[in-house]
Amino acid sequence: MPTQPDAPAQSEHSAQPDLSTTAGKIADLRARYQEAVVDAEVVARQKQHAKGKMTARERIELLVDPGTFVEFDEYVRHRTTAFGMDRSRPYGDSVVTGVGTIHGRTVAVYAQDFTTFGGSLGEVAGDKIIKIMEYALRGGMPIIGILDSGGARIQEGVVALGKYGEIFRLNTAASGVIPQISIIMGPAAGGAVYSPALTDFVVMVDKTSQMFVTGPDVIKTVTGEDVGMEELGGAYTHNTRSGVAHYLAEDEDDAIDYVRSMVGYLPDNNMAEIPVYENGFEWETTDADRTLNTVVPDSPNQPYDIHQVISHIVDGGDFLEVQPLFAPNIVIGLGRVEGRTVGIIANQPSQMAGTLNIEAGEKASRFVRFCDAFSIPILTLVDVPGYLPGTDQEWTGVIRRGAKLLYAYAEATVPLVTVILRKAYGGAYIVMGSKQLGADVNLAWPTAEIAVMGGQGAVNILYRGEIRKAEEAGEDVAAVRQRLANEYTYNVASPFLAAERGELDGIIEPAQTRVAVAKALRSLRGKRASLPPKKHGNIPL
Repeated sequence: MPTQPDAPAQSEHSAQPDLSTTAGKIADLRARYQEAVVDAEVVARQKQHAKGKMTARERIELLVDPGTFVEFDEYVRHRTTAFGMDRSRPYGDSVVTGVGTIHGRTVAVYAQDFTTFGGSLGEVAGDKIIKIMEYALRGGMPIIGILDSGGARIQEGVVALGKYGEIFRLNTAASGVIPQISIIMGPAAGGAVYSPALTDFVVMVDKTSQMFVTGPDVIKTVTGEDVGMEELGGAYTHNTRSGVAHYLAEDEDDAIDYVRSMVGYLPDNNMAEIPVYENGFEWETTDADRTLNTVVPDSPNQPYDIHQVISHIVDGGDFLEVQPLFAPNIVIGLGRVEGRTVGIIANQPSQMAGTLNIEAGEKASRFVRFCDAFSIPILTLVDVPGYLPGTDQEWTGVIRRGAKLLYAYAEATVPLVTVILRKAYGGAYIVMGSKQLGADVNLAWPTAEIAVMGGQGAVNILYRGEIRKAEEAGEDVAAVRQRLANEYTYNVASPFLAAERGELDGIIEPAQTRVAVAKALRSLRGKRASLPPKKHGNIPL
């Protein structure tokens, strides 16, 4: 594995070394390293710092543990002669690749260098990325790509495009085998955007990163639409509207810090154990646990923040949320229970009453599949009144696209623990980690309501006659409706009825949730499950 040579002696720069001697060859190596890395880095810093950005090597050094980065292929050079390219053949071309460690665990990294040919991808740069991806696959280590590129190198034509194709193929081969994370720290345009889209997580930096298939000028020419770069494909757009990105970083430091935190939760590959951190787990119910007894409001229509529940379940209250700005009516992310990573999926009553819609379903289903691929247990927290009604949802394919979450849960073989906090109505009850979809342990709080629909909706169907009689008798119709709704909830939606039929494995006091979840996950560590032999299923994409 290549390492940095010793610093050249001063005299070695004053004369051409004698390459017939060992000393001369060592001097030549040092001089080439000086040109390829040291001098190139000085120029890159001048260019990038003027824009308020870091260089490719600075980004890598900040990402990995200090002093652990080992660079690959710093001496490669392109071979293109067209368009005067033979007059500029910088060492390393437009990407820096290598390996380092994060929290002491090895990761593979590549970072595009915008100061060299605008970070464009040609044959040699493509080969460097392909090589480090193959290295990561062979070694079973996560790979992190830092993108800052103008796209395919026009001077190299179809060769450059072909390298993108090979990268996409490797992204697909690595999917579900090693974690793949993309950090966008500049432009990513055209076909280049599909590599990060194929990775597990995409992090974008506010105001400085963009992703789009066709730029504003092309859109203006073809469709007549006038749209700015930031509005079209900026970090805020992809975090809030498209769902392409998973985290909106304030700056480059924030982006790298988020990725370092994420790597701490993930296994090295799909065959590796998830990381375990000693944390002195408290098995007795604490005062902090007891605050959960007051989280759910008495009124079924009053919202609350699901983060309050999550923070009382995970170790130290530490929760790394994923896609917090996209489809906020469902919350996904990573935490630890008893020192071990767990994926969390939770309805958010404070956003759209926690209803499921197309965006929420797709957001959650991809996360379920990610966790399942890397053997990360899944905790589902349920408070869902149903699917969002409306013609827009139906015409945009809520049936087909909503089925993705059903498919993801039904296909998952990792430990599945579900806790119903309040509402669990209709098809939304089934899709949110129900026993019928394969959940291992299903618990409920005494505040849970499990039914085809809520009490108010059921009254409209079941008690029409009683409501009509109340109107004719001049009674307080609202009071009658509420009484009937309460009776329905007690007689039909009570969690004890579900427990009687074995649909629930237990009903717990909210204060017991943290310990109950930990015990369930501990009991499931030896879970072994398999699916029927097949090449692959046909998820309703």
